[in-house]
Amino acid sequence: MDQMSFGDWLFFAVVSVVSIYPFVRIVRRTGRSGWWVLAFLTPPLTLIALYVFAFVRWPAIDGDRRA
Repeated sequence: MDQMSFGDWLFFAVVSVVSIYPFVRIVRRTGRSGWWVLAFLTPPLTLIALYVFAFVRWPAIDGDRRA
């Protein structure tokens, strides 16, 4: 009862990928790399990443497509 079976791990992996994919698309639309999602998955970095996204210039909105 304490151990996860292969099916449990597979379900966890599928749900994780399906959940993270929309966040990657949103971050990429701001003109940033999709890898920023990893910062949002790490609790101490979440607050820092949130402030970076709130106050930094967004290339997609400002017309500069260089990220």
